[in-house]
Amino acid sequence: MRFLYCTCAIFLLAVTAADAQTAPGGSTGYTVFLRGVPIGREDVTIRSDAAGTSVVTEGRVSSPADLLIRRAEWKYQPDWTPQSFTLEATASGADVVLRTTVANGRAVTEGSESGKPVTFNHAISERAVLHANGIFGSYVALARRLAGMAAATELRLYIVPQAEITVRIVAIHDERMQLGATFLDVRRYELAFTNPAGEVTAHLTADRNGALIGVTIPVQAINIVRADLAASTARTQVYSNPGDEPVMIPATGFNLGATLTRPATAPPGGRFPAVILVGGSGVDDRDGFALGIPVLGQLAGAAAEAGILAVRYDKRGYGQSGGRAESVAIGDYADDVRAVMRWLTARKDVDPKRIALIGHSEGAWVALLAASRERRFAGVVSLAGPASTGAELVLEQQQRALDQLTLTTEERDKRVALQKQIQTAVLTEKGWNALPADVRKQADTPWFQSLLAFRPGKVLEDVRQPLLFVHGELDRQIPVDHADRLAALAKTESDSKSIEVVVVRGVNHLLVPATTGEVNEYAALGDRTVSKEITSTINTWLTKTFQAVR
Repeated sequence: MRFLYCTCAIFLLAVTAADAQTAPGGSTGYTVFLRGVPIGREDVTIRSDAAGTSVVTEGRVSSPADLLIRRAEWKYQPDWTPQSFTLEATASGADVVLRTTVANGRAVTEGSESGKPVTFNHAISERAVLHANGIFGSYVALARRLAGMAAATELRLYIVPQAEITVRIVAIHDERMQLGATFLDVRRYELAFTNPAGEVTAHLTADRNGALIGVTIPVQAINIVRADLAASTARTQVYSNPGDEPVMIPATGFNLGATLTRPATAPPGGRFPAVILVGGSGVDDRDGFALGIPVLGQLAGAAAEAGILAVRYDKRGYGQSGGRAESVAIGDYADDVRAVMRWLTARKDVDPKRIALIGHSEGAWVALLAASRERRFAGVVSLAGPASTGAELVLEQQQRALDQLTLTTEERDKRVALQKQIQTAVLTEKGWNALPADVRKQADTPWFQSLLAFRPGKVLEDVRQPLLFVHGELDRQIPVDHADRLAALAKTESDSKSIEVVVVRGVNHLLVPATTGEVNEYAALGDRTVSKEITSTINTWLTKTFQAVR
């Protein structure tokens, strides 16, 4: 799950790649997304014979990369020992021509950038994977090398023409992807790229033979997907429960792709109570997949076991849902929740008086806003919901992130001042001229503006439903004191007659057991199951709340 504070977009080590699932010599297109918006495409061809394998890519990626790839080619021996890399491209208006040759444990690069000659000579591991920043065909060889490897395995990656780094397989998950009515078995690798500045986590997806499908880098909001699987008819089935049923829900001008999880036993009278699950920021798929944990998928399964029908859905503009992701604001997400509510009330197997909301992180805000606009909701569960305004929360999270870095007081002050300057520009539409253009491109969005302007206390003024605030004691992204603060706001601002707070010990922001709760612990978590104390607390409260409205 991404932090909420805004930073400049960075195209660094773990971006994404492309590979072909076509006949030898065929080319496959890959779409590059930044924060859900397509910004480029690469066409990749892979050829293998007795002499080895070559990967060739051509394409263009717009700002912030601003890269035209006329031709990039990687060559490997049959055992994937690197041989060479060549590049002809234009980056930010400057021509780049490079050729790297690997032999005798050295990688020698010669060429030119902006007409100036460049030469590099580095030691390289025998079977290092060659990688070129911002060129997604780089990941083809990595995907092939990962096939058959186990978790905790490490590989070496040579960043042409800079340095060699380590890539560690954190975890491996077998999944299914859906394209229309067709299913594809895939394998998703959680990878940690160890850079001088720290680790970058990425998710690489390939088929069982190692043919690359796509890569996601959560912290940079970058997603590159094979073109056919980037369509709205495709989605990754990262998690499933008994009783799961794929459905399409009509919203305003488009449909939401969703999954309905039905309890195994029908209730007396045939009408189920129901709950709508709402994910947090940066988690767009219906399963709420965050760092290897399908938060919403697991919550849905637990609800069904308690006799409650659950609905989870892809956010608009993502997966099988229509709509425009780049123009969405928090209020739009709340309208989508209400669309799901209308769809549920029309079902003969759902009791329209017993429909509640569960929102996680930013999803808690969306749920509260939806409840303020639609009083037919029977109750709201806030999981790790923030109590401060959006602008305050961003600065709080930035301060937490800065505390993890070794910076001088002057450096810290500069970063905080820049963040405040960005937020002022977003909220007032004044001062953009004093900021870099790429900062505005990232920050000046409807979503970020709505987040900064969000005031939970103001929203609670129109909330009348019973409220449950659940928070992990070890939550470091949205610290645990937000639970009591949010409940205090509800008691003073809302008309709710039932407000409860539950803090669960030993649980982090992802709702799973943890030791420190810090973000840098996420990749090493052993237990990736939502805490049973969390799910039992929710289901007990929902059962009690639903009984009160029967």
